[in-house]
Amino acid sequence: MTLYQAVADRPTSRLSTMDVVAVVAGSLLLTLSAKVQVPFYPVPMTMQTLVVIGLGLALGPARGAAAVALYLMQGALGLPVFAGTPEKGIGLAYMMGPTGGYLLGYLPAALLAGWLAERGWDRNVFTAMLAALLSGAIIYVPGLLWLGSVIGFDKPVLAFGLYPFIPGDIAKAVLAAIAFPAAWKWLSTRGMN
Repeated sequence: MTLYQAVADRPTSRLSTMDVVAVVAGSLLLTLSAKVQVPFYPVPMTMQTLVVIGLGLALGPARGAAAVALYLMQGALGLPVFAGTPEKGIGLAYMMGPTGGYLLGYLPAALLAGWLAERGWDRNVFTAMLAALLSGAIIYVPGLLWLGSVIGFDKPVLAFGLYPFIPGDIAKAVLAAIAFPAAWKWLSTRGMN
């Protein structure tokens, strides 16, 4: 059971109006998270990966991935939903740039986070942290492969696309590890799980 199912009191997989609202709200939250930069060392960070992982943990694999897919579709259609848009381009042109692989990595990250949430990994601090770290790590697989193909594998791809983001990803995993078990505890005190 996910947080969404506990709150919605709907463990079934039938599509409802509430499901559509949750998916649309998730895509909007992802857009907002792309637009807010948090000062961080060594590079500023957005909260996108935290929201992607959070959508998976909260909504489950299907709804979480649907929210991410809707976000990606909005971006592909030219809406300025991505970080740095419209200044750095929009639509498919932006998605074909250096960050395109990371954007694609959001889908398997949301799926994995949701799958782990269905197995209860979001209910205690240790497993929630591990779920967030594993889900976040998946983003780097297509991200680094794509980045290398765009800038060339003769360049320091890991120095550009991985190392600077590790501290931020650890901080986001800590936030998830605090927030999700706390949400379950809060629901438990209200008899909702």
